[in-house]
Amino acid sequence: MDRLKKRADFLRAARGIRRVEGAITLETCATPPDETAPQKLRIGFTASKKIGNAVARNRAKRRLRAAAHELLPLLGRQGHDYVLVARGTTVARPFAALLSDITSALRSAHRKLDAKAGEG
Repeated sequence: MDRLKKRADFLRAARGIRRVEGAITLETCATPPDETAPQKLRIGFTASKKIGNAVARNRAKRRLRAAAHELLPLLGRQGHDYVLVARGTTVARPFAALLSDITSALRSAHRKLDAKAGEG
């Protein structure tokens, strides 16, 4: 997995498919052709000031990173960008529930991607 670091990549994902599940928001889109690496998917994490102070935001992002590193190698699709956005309850949510939220958001987003691909 590669990390998203450029603002343009985060904005592209925000224009893609968005799914809200429990304590997270998942944004996903296809990786642009000029940045696609074989057998790779890219992931980014964000937490706004609505989450709380810097300590709370960092903790929320650490929890999202841990969950993503556990799930995305199994459920993520290569050639796609994923952004996990922390919500207000991300810090207090039990880790098992956080994993469940991400799993259901990924499955829902992939169904939407498949439906979109079927139309085109």
